[in-house]
Amino acid sequence: MINVFIDGQAGTTGLQLEQRLSTRDDIRLLTIDPALRKDPTTRLDLMNKADVIFLCLPDDEARKSAVFAPADKLVIDASPAHRVTQGWAYGMPELSHDYRNALIGAKRIAVPGCHAAGFISMIYPLLEAGLTAKDTKLCCNSLTGYSGGGRQMIEQYESIRLHGDKLSVPRPYALGLTHKHLPEMKAVCGLTHPPHFMPTVGDFYQGMFVTVQLWDLDLSDIHQAWTHHYKNSRFIRVMPIEESVEVGFMDITACNETNNIDLFVFGHETQVLLGARLDNLGKGASGAAVQCMNIALSLDEDLGLRGV
Repeated sequence: MINVFIDGQAGTTGLQLEQRLSTRDDIRLLTIDPALRKDPTTRLDLMNKADVIFLCLPDDEARKSAVFAPADKLVIDASPAHRVTQGWAYGMPELSHDYRNALIGAKRIAVPGCHAAGFISMIYPLLEAGLTAKDTKLCCNSLTGYSGGGRQMIEQYESIRLHGDKLSVPRPYALGLTHKHLPEMKAVCGLTHPPHFMPTVGDFYQGMFVTVQLWDLDLSDIHQAWTHHYKNSRFIRVMPIEESVEVGFMDITACNETNNIDLFVFGHETQVLLGARLDNLGKGASGAAVQCMNIALSLDEDLGLRGV
């Protein structure tokens, strides 16, 4: 049995992790009394009993907890706190053999951010194929469900909505252009400039669609680069090229309750639109965390993620 402690199990990602792991017969979840969630002695006792510790905490608390955790335990951080920190493996094994190998036997793993996972999954293979350059200035937009904002935002939406409110319209945010996912988007892709990034939250619970605009690239070259790069991937799926965006509206919730990312390329001779569809609570959070644990422990990569 693998003993697992979720530090922050009452949060959105923590609850999702508990749900995904509770059905596995190889996992024993170590729970904490809600009244003792912040008690350091109780938490350290559970960490010492655990084989795997998931951090589902705000950034500053995750940093403190990571220092607190025993060095010989596998710690998987779902917050942005360690995504560009030296000594922490970045949990996106689909990017390369080096990224995958860094997870095997790792003791410290940072789970990618949801927006970043969509952006990086589209851009990384194009850089590897030489279809775009690292000094290209990129623009990225992302539409996401409100669960990405955590418990406070979920409560805000689900309580106020009953009375009617302006939350029913999409809300762009991080307009100061300093979103917390930007450092990993730039660092993992090796970009000279961080992308110009504007996320938007909508009045739906989960699901997201990340887009990047490019010019003067052939759609088939992009599709071929993605197809080659992800040919052995279990969770990143390259969708058929659509001849026209007029085929219909994009259902950005179609990957909900899965660990998949669906990649799309739209456009024509001079303009290209890249799109990544994923579940912000799946491959954008708890699903990716489970996948990282499986690889680190040399288990089947999709264990507990099949048919979720």
